[in-house]
Amino acid sequence: MRVGSFVLAAQYPGQGAGEALHRAVRSAEVADEAGLDTVWLAEHHFVPYGTCPSAVTLAALLLGRTRRIRVGTAVSVLPTVHPVALGEQAALLHVTSGGRFVLGVGRGGPWVDLEVFGAGLAAYERGFPESLDLLLRWLREPSAGASGERYAFREVPVVPRPADALAETPGPEVVVACTSPKSVRLAAERGLAMLLGMHVGDEEKAEMVALWRRHARDAGRSPEEIAAAGHVSAGVCQLADSRSDAVETLLKAMPGWLKQGLEAHVTVDGRARAMRDPYAYTELLCGLHPVGTPRLAADRLAATAERTGISRFALLVEGSGDLDATEENLRRLGAEVLPRLR
Repeated sequence: MRVGSFVLAAQYPGQGAGEALHRAVRSAEVADEAGLDTVWLAEHHFVPYGTCPSAVTLAALLLGRTRRIRVGTAVSVLPTVHPVALGEQAALLHVTSGGRFVLGVGRGGPWVDLEVFGAGLAAYERGFPESLDLLLRWLREPSAGASGERYAFREVPVVPRPADALAETPGPEVVVACTSPKSVRLAAERGLAMLLGMHVGDEEKAEMVALWRRHARDAGRSPEEIAAAGHVSAGVCQLADSRSDAVETLLKAMPGWLKQGLEAHVTVDGRARAMRDPYAYTELLCGLHPVGTPRLAADRLAATAERTGISRFALLVEGSGDLDATEENLRRLGAEVLPRLR
């Protein structure tokens, strides 16, 4: 089992973007010191829900600031970026970090980002498979070209080619954010691990893992390949000497951030969107994830792994909105939870 942190660089009410980003960078450094496996970086545009607009750029900084921990994107939004540009960045980080970079990609949402970056709604609604396949060719082949609906260009060489640089790691790992049966099938057919969201519980995640395995078998993936898939479960972790104290910390801070952040999302086509109640959503997250004492947290992570077959976790540890509390949360996760899991 591998436990990592999930960093949104969340901007809480009364905070500036600089404070949120400083907390994000510092929390990654502490996660490295605390013995966590991976720092996963979220990407958002134009909203205080998350103040990092380029997960791959922040990953580059953090790879330079750390020495051991892996750094991944969770996720880089493919519809708003050219797959070759992202592939070049991923290859560069893979080579220069000695294989510590992980590329998580996703479809994103129907947000105004699609208008600002010129991608259009079609890139979100039907363009993700084409973008993903082009990205994978770039990361795995010596050269790549395209003749699709959105991308068409002559064959060009891949430089730097990640597969040539590190024999033991043929290229950066790619994981796919999955929220529907369609995206599960897409990931399975390509043999890519899934990143599953924090809003769903163990039962639904177990169903998605089982569906992934069925599609992977149907696509001709070997039993060894299927068994080795390291799916990632996103969640929330807040540690305290009692469960009530941990829950109280999150209920005091997270609803204000969620309300401010989620309300700022604007759809590209004016479609109506349902808003979760921020307080009820925080309560839901506290019930689903390792929020409480270190023993409770370890037991909950172990139970989720057993129920779902998921072996990796990306845990939001900045739920307090406070830098000192976030650092303490990370240190306790490393010192008091990880040893129980090992």
